[in-house]
Amino acid sequence: MKLQQILSSLQKLHPKEIDLSLNRIKKLCKKLENPQDNLKCISVVGTNGKYSTIQAIKAILKDANINCNIYTSPHIQKINERYEYNNRKISDEELSKLLLEVKDINNNDSITYFEILTAAFFYGANKYKDNINIIEAGLFHKFDATNIIKSNLASIITAIGLDHLDWLPKSERTIDKIIFEKTSSLLNSKIIVSKQNSNEVLDKIKKSIKENSSKKLIFGNDFNYSLNENGFFYYEDIYGGLKLPLPNLEGEFQLSNVATAISTVRNIEEIKVSNQNIKNGITKIKSIARLQEIKNGKLKDLVKKNKIYIDGSHNPLGASVLSKHLNLLKCNKHIILGMMGNKDHLQYMNHFKDKISSLTTVDIPNQNNAISGEELMKKLKDFKNINYKKTIVSAIKSIDLKDNDIIIITGSLYLAGEVLNLN
Repeated sequence: MKLQQILSSLQKLHPKEIDLSLNRIKKLCKKLENPQDNLKCISVVGTNGKYSTIQAIKAILKDANINCNIYTSPHIQKINERYEYNNRKISDEELSKLLLEVKDINNNDSITYFEILTAAFFYGANKYKDNINIIEAGLFHKFDATNIIKSNLASIITAIGLDHLDWLPKSERTIDKIIFEKTSSLLNSKIIVSKQNSNEVLDKIKKSIKENSSKKLIFGNDFNYSLNENGFFYYEDIYGGLKLPLPNLEGEFQLSNVATAISTVRNIEEIKVSNQNIKNGITKIKSIARLQEIKNGKLKDLVKKNKIYIDGSHNPLGASVLSKHLNLLKCNKHIILGMMGNKDHLQYMNHFKDKISSLTTVDIPNQNNAISGEELMKKLKDFKNINYKKTIVSAIKSIDLKDNDIIIITGSLYLAGEVLNLN
């Protein structure tokens, strides 16, 4: 059976795409002999920055010859991206075999798509018990399928903001509720808190984890960084300071994610990394669709000498970070925008109001839950120089680019995936 057929069959095991509960995955994992109980895990929760933080940790550990298993979501181009074992993405054949085995053991019991994918990751990871498992929480955390491990090496809290509000009751669509859902059930080990967008959010996180007995490492208090104009940045914590090369990630905002990764690996006794591993690792981080410049390919050919970027940010916090970075660039910026229907489109784009030269909305192919580009244009009608084009290619061709102008394609990870596939 081909991989796509297997995935389609898994999607039919439960009537809902998301059904927040831990009962079904616990039942399946019990049938699988609870593989999650035997793993050395780092849990990563938050709204933004999870992927970049995970990739930074992986790069550092890889330089230290420490093998990782990694579980992330969603994927950008292929579902295989969600599964890494021994620092390598799983092949179609390997993934098909793994999912079929778990599907057979599940024996048609009701379980959501994400839950069975998560159980399959744990089952596969159990073959590599000595590896470090880096696990990204999906929607919120408290009732997320990843939240069934009994112990871990550390929990990381990346930047938290408003997102996925449609999964909360209308009366509870607040930052307080999101912080509670993401942080109230963290395990007792170590908690590393990344840089937050405001002191108010940080204070709320501190309050939420106050009764947790974990050792807490807070950005700004227990670790920090500063940017030097001479092409390096300085990281500092209780173990001392490190003069480090800039990571191979676009945007100064990524330094907070890298600093969080460094703090994590330096504070887990079971992980032995040297300062040189950190220096080497952060220059080899592989990040997809997070302010990623497209340097060659079909779409790059359309803009010739101009630069084109893709960024999968899709919530107001992500827009705020992206907008601040774009403000530092002395050039005209043109945004191509596609978004899912359940996002706060106006609040997202308000961060770019009067800061961009043009806005072109597009349809996101192959996504039934996306808002149409035409409808998105109507919602954003107050923006200057706004247009709608059906396709990404026609949107790029429609922009009158001057010397040094840049294009940013943003609003959705699904759109970013389509861009990479097109290119």
